[in-house]
Formats: sequence, structure tokens, C-alpha cells
Amino acid sequence: MDYLSKLENQSVYILREAFNKFENLAMLYSIGKDSTVLLWLARKAFFGHVPFPLVHVDTTYKIPSMIEYRDRLVKELNLKLVVGKNEVVLKSGVTFPNGRATRVECCGTLKKDALKAVLDKHHYTGVIVGVRRDEEPTRAKERYFSPRDKNMEWNVEDQPPELWDQFKTDFEKGTHIRIHPLLHWTELNIWEYIERENIPIVPLYFANEKGERYRSLGCAPCTFPIKSNARTVREIIEELRQTKTSERSGRAQDKESEDAFEKLRRDGYM
Repeated sequence: MDYLSKLENQSVYILREAFNKFENLAMLYSIGKDSTVLLWLARKAFFGHVPFPLVHVDTTYKIPSMIEYRDRLVKELNLKLVVGKNEVVLKSGVTFPNGRATRVECCGTLKKDALKAVLDKHHYTGVIVGVRRDEEPTRAKERYFSPRDKNMEWNVEDQPPELWDQFKTDFEKGTHIRIHPLLHWTELNIWEYIERENIPIVPLYFANEKGERYRSLGCAPCTFPIKSNARTVREIIEELRQTKTSERSGRAQDKESEDAFEKLRRDGYM
């Protein structure tokens, strides 16, 4: 079995194990390449059907074509979509684009707090997330089944060991679980799988007429394209094999302070 197939099998196993062990699951959908691959794997795991809703935390600052792609995909695949927004903060205007919050503060209210509100409203006990360990150092501390307390707070020093594919799935009542089926995938693996499976993705990942493309997608005011001439999935793969630039180099919030991202994750960020 080739390496991509081994990754696929492991992810499918994690998805099925989560569905078997936890009630009232949801899957976070950010519209990007990782969550789209995760969605593809979920459809494989459950024979074309996705037995849990997709949750999209909408900051209202996404690039418009991302929302268009999301809505088209949901319709074509007959998916259940739950959209969460922090309406209170959006109405108050205390956000980074309005100049009334830092980027990290904006992520905290429009993403972290909005996610908690959605989970509380729908009583989701577990959330499937397209986190990869190679994307950002804090994410390297995650587990496949990563517990949070009832407030979504993450105690990174107290995570269960996961050895020889033995996973802890019996947690105390009130524990919120994050499930990470893509944990050991790399950015290159994601694109190789997109190529192999011919997965449709947002066109923003491909180079435009200006010689620019997005390598990582987020909110428009905090996400910037990179210089690239890669117009196909194959060209992106070849580019990634040569580059030494980090995947999130275009994500401005990561640069705001050295430990900002870890603090956000400890507090319940995606």
C-alpha cells in the first residue's frame, strides 16, 4: 500500500472511531484545502454520506469567492451546514478591520467565541477538525482525540498518550473532544491527495494573472497571497517540493505576538 493510501486509511479509521464513540458530532469547515480533504475523507468513511453537520464559523470577513464555493459545495453534496457568527461583536464593530481590536483579539471573538456559542447552542460534544501538526508549532502538541474542558479550554500539559494506535475515547462527562483525522498529514500530502482524488477546491489556491496565489486561506484583511506561477495542482506540488517558506507566511495574525496563537488554542481556538 502506498503512503497516501495509508494516510487515508488512518484518517477513515479515526472518523469511524469518533462516530462510534461520541454522540452529537460536528465537523468544522473552513472552506480551505484541509477541511475540503477532510470532507472528502468523511464521505469515503461513510459511503458517500456525511452523518454529521458541517459547522462554519463566519467572521463575515472571508473572501467572497470562499463563501460562494462553500454554498455551492453544500448544495451539490446535499450537506447540512450550520453557520455561526458572533453577532454581538459584529454589531458593535469591535474588530480588527474597524481598527478597534488587534488581529488576535478579533480572532478570539469572531472565531473562538463564535465557535463556543455554536457548540453550546447545538450541544455538540465532539468536533472534527482539519488540523495538521506540520502547519504550526502549537498544533504539533495535539492528539487525534484531544480533550477540552466544558469551557473549551485546552490543557496542553495533560494530553492522553496515543501509542500503537491505542486512543483514549472514554472521557469524563462534560469533556469537549476535538478529533483530528489529518494530524500526521503534511501540506504536500494534502495536495498529492487532491491530485489523486481530483478534489475540487477554491480557485484562490491557483496563481492569477498577477502571478499570485493563496497558500493558506483566512479572513481577507489578515490573509495575503504569495508570489507564484503555479496554476495547476501538479505545479503546486512541484513548487512545495522546492520552497522553504512556511505555509502560514501569508497569515498576518500569526506574526502579531510570539505566543498569541498558543494562547488562542489554549482558550479553545480551532
